[in-house]
Amino acid sequence: MRFPQLGRSSTVRSSQIFLCLVLLCAAIFVSLRLLETTNFVNKVMVSTINNSLNCPDGNNTRTCPANNDLTRLRKSNDQGPSTPRCPNYFRWIHEDLRPWKETGITLDMVERANRTANFRLVILDGRAYVQTYIKGFQTRDNFTQWGILQLLRRYPGRVPDLDLMFDCVDWPVIRSADYPGSEAKTPPPLFRYCGDSETLDIVFPDWSFWGWPETDIGPWEIMSEEIIEGNKKSRWKDREPYAYWKGNPKVAEKRKELLKCNVSDQEDWNARIFIKDWDKELEQGSTQSGLTDQCQYRYKIYIEGSAWSVSQKYILACDSVCLVVTPRYYDFFTRGLMPMEHYWPIREDDKCKSIKFAVDYGNIHELKAQTMTGAANKFVQEDLHMDYVYDYMFHLLSEYSKLLRYKPTIPENAIELCPEAMACPAKGLANKYMRESLVTAPIDRNPCTMLPPYDKKGLRLYNMVKESSLKRVRTWENNYWNSE
Repeated sequence: MRFPQLGRSSTVRSSQIFLCLVLLCAAIFVSLRLLETTNFVNKVMVSTINNSLNCPDGNNTRTCPANNDLTRLRKSNDQGPSTPRCPNYFRWIHEDLRPWKETGITLDMVERANRTANFRLVILDGRAYVQTYIKGFQTRDNFTQWGILQLLRRYPGRVPDLDLMFDCVDWPVIRSADYPGSEAKTPPPLFRYCGDSETLDIVFPDWSFWGWPETDIGPWEIMSEEIIEGNKKSRWKDREPYAYWKGNPKVAEKRKELLKCNVSDQEDWNARIFIKDWDKELEQGSTQSGLTDQCQYRYKIYIEGSAWSVSQKYILACDSVCLVVTPRYYDFFTRGLMPMEHYWPIREDDKCKSIKFAVDYGNIHELKAQTMTGAANKFVQEDLHMDYVYDYMFHLLSEYSKLLRYKPTIPENAIELCPEAMACPAKGLANKYMRESLVTAPIDRNPCTMLPPYDKKGLRLYNMVKESSLKRVRTWENNYWNSE
């Protein structure tokens, strides 16, 4: 049997197809090798980028190097691994930016916010520039700027260009009553550490997440781990069965009133109150915060100072029941806390009786009390992990940038931020905390997945659940004291 012969044209065509396949395979192989090489180079660069600050002896200059290795890795991790959903308190980013949702943010609006701002921050092409108006109290402004710089190093090239004003003073100042109705002038966007129901200031993580040298409180990433580790020294049921508070009562009348709840020869309100004189300790050169040693009580009291207080996150980490005296202000994460789930609410108008009832109730219902401490501790370890602090900053600044209706430019007299310019001239604890909180490499994942805003029904439900819990506790208290 004879097999049919292939013609010359068929043979040539087969050879061409075979050659094309060979070339295609070769191209794929080379591409993969180039991709691997690029990733390898990026990984090598990442592993060797500023793992330690390069501060020559006697270098007190505030200049930044011309070459910034991290900016050369821009967009390198845009397609990183999938990430979990952001914690629920991220939803409040939408609410904080809602005043500008329809109008956007113009240059005039931003510049009108400089009335009380400490500094103006501009981010361009992954680099940060700061124009200082008024020096912030202590090192608040320095460590806030340091935190923003670490965000840029964590997500190089991912933070969009923006222009904002930042006020480091405690009290929010953009009153919503000054901008009523749709025909009113749009409020100036002003960033700060806290807000309340009567103001429109944009809430941002406070400076203490990267360190507070004046009070000897280190970066949150370190302090939270130390406090949580210290919790293991004593079980909740073996701790002092009282409510504990230590702080400066001079800053607010409500704190002075709290002193009346201390144990005395005439009355025991189940509270143990201690005064901490920061001014005296600063004069003596000793500002030991002792946060890791203040978890020996079953209950810890959170009460605001002149405005909100940075202390709440340390109290929540303590694995004690957090007794929250009715707050006026909120910071970026506390809107994710619910009464009777993460903390026990304390009446502001009758603190002593309210504290005594809370402690008596918890000591009788130990399982319920420990369930609350567990929920608070879980919130701190999971939802308030430093990863999420950075992701909150990332999403807030990204959403804010989308609202800008102009191209940001570097302000006159602005200086560039970089680790060398900030940390090298710093002394003592400031230098130490900056080194401890330095981001040494970009993270190999995307930020958490942002949540949509609350709809009207969801926001109403949130407020109803919160108010219902507060009313329930008030009823318990009233019944308790009526029976007494």
